[in-house]
Amino acid sequence: MNKIKIKNFKKTLSKFITGVTVVCVNRNNKIYGKTINSFNALSLSPPLVLFSLGHKSSSIEEYSKSKYLSINILSNKQKILSNHFAKKNPSSLKINFFDGKNNTKMINNCIANLECRLFKKIKMGDHLLFICEVLYVNYNNKLKPLSYFNSKYN
Repeated sequence: MNKIKIKNFKKTLSKFITGVTVVCVNRNNKIYGKTINSFNALSLSPPLVLFSLGHKSSSIEEYSKSKYLSINILSNKQKILSNHFAKKNPSSLKINFFDGKNNTKMINNCIANLECRLFKKIKMGDHLLFICEVLYVNYNNKLKPLSYFNSKYN
């Protein structure tokens, strides 16, 4: 066993396969998106999911102040979108979105889309945890998921 250090902690966590999402908020008619793999289900009743953002994230303020958001679960054909939204302050001008019921913007051709209401925020370590109530869902059984393992897409 190795004593915990950030480098070996990150390497250890890279051994857990995750799906890849892009979480979007629409603030003042500007769309903000972030690639997130720290996403998971929390509760079935009520339907709750969670994700986290680092306190130093470029658009943490926009996410913190938004009431509604979309979580877009990417397909294996959307690596370019994942890389795009992993950048600091990415543009969303050429992304193909569709409208949710609560002024949210969702990415087309994903394996699934969730429209959510921000339920609770919790400060934990160097991240802010967002707990979200899922209001509406959309999914496509014909697509395969984009996954991330060992610091690489699969």
